[in-house]
Amino acid sequence: MSTALPLRGFWMAGFESACHINRAGCRLDLASATRHRAQADEDYRLITSEGLTVSRESIPWNQVDRDGRYDFSVIEPLITAAGRHQVQVLWTLCHWGWPDGLDPLSEAFVDRMAWYAGAAARFIGARTERPHWFNPVNEISFAAWASGDVAYMHPFLRGASDAVKQQLVRATIGAIDAIWRELPDARIFHTDPLIQVAPPRHRPDLEAEAAAYTESQFAAWDMLAGRMAPELGGHPRYLDVLAANFYAPNQWEIQGDALRWDGKPLDDRWVPLSAQLERLHRRYGRPILVGETSHFGAGRAAWIREVTDEVLAALDRGIDLQGVCLYPVIDRPDWEAADHWHRSGVWDLVPDAGGDLRRIPCRPYIEELRRSRRRLHARSYPPTPARLDAVGS
Repeated sequence: MSTALPLRGFWMAGFESACHINRAGCRLDLASATRHRAQADEDYRLITSEGLTVSRESIPWNQVDRDGRYDFSVIEPLITAAGRHQVQVLWTLCHWGWPDGLDPLSEAFVDRMAWYAGAAARFIGARTERPHWFNPVNEISFAAWASGDVAYMHPFLRGASDAVKQQLVRATIGAIDAIWRELPDARIFHTDPLIQVAPPRHRPDLEAEAAAYTESQFAAWDMLAGRMAPELGGHPRYLDVLAANFYAPNQWEIQGDALRWDGKPLDDRWVPLSAQLERLHRRYGRPILVGETSHFGAGRAAWIREVTDEVLAALDRGIDLQGVCLYPVIDRPDWEAADHWHRSGVWDLVPDAGGDLRRIPCRPYIEELRRSRRRLHARSYPPTPARLDAVGS
């Protein structure tokens, strides 16, 4: 039987905080673009009004680290607002925004990440209550593909995905060790997307290629656990909590389009969330969070209803699932087109005359979220959480 993780709630709110350099050479700062840092108190008031008492936030490493001198004032509004509204924060240290001039394939990258992680742990540990949670690098697998294979973000490489992935794993291990030196009981979670790649119908010759692509989603977690590339220094202790990100476009036909999750009848190649979580549970035996999930536009309510169906199915099958993060909880602009809003949040963002972004609730999404919370409560899920001053298994 699993021990409940020290979390204040099952449903979590994730704030988009990407700060990488996009294909146009522009440095993003989406926590600023959404006015989240400026309007943090309002955002935390909103999420707690809907029963969301755990949040995911990111620290912009590129803003904080000035050649080994650290200024964490950029996150002080978030710490203050979270404390005022009694929200527990799970921190990401690198949301793909490493400091300018730092080559992610250099040995200096690993050292800089460890020094920065230790400084972040000291800063947050001195200002917030236990337990502390950290995600060293957001979506190692996606970051390696985007920056090392398809030149989608800095450093815009091709054919270097494996090298980038291994380097991010090294940096993650160094960061974890640095965090644990400062905060020995800190919990570590690792985000990466769940994917499923299917061969086209009537193309059995592509089945092996599709299966290999699907299997590749586990490489970063396997490396962290020491199952793959043990020379990187992985060990099972580093694979503390898995945070699996679940989005509709992450199941696709090789050399083709995304599979339909809402088709009638359902595409028989679509793998439901509960089945994907069971695959993780059997493979690693570690506690699991859904680290991110959402849809967009009019499909948001139907998506959260589908996710809740699958969460209940997973829990009924004994899968050690301990939380779901709605990401983003407030809307976000597109990484490549700042004036295009995805309409994927529980609250949409609309500019007002004063330059602020008004938070406009998506009523169908909120109503379905309330229904989802009632459904879990009626089934006695989630289990009673661990005491927040204790450390889970």
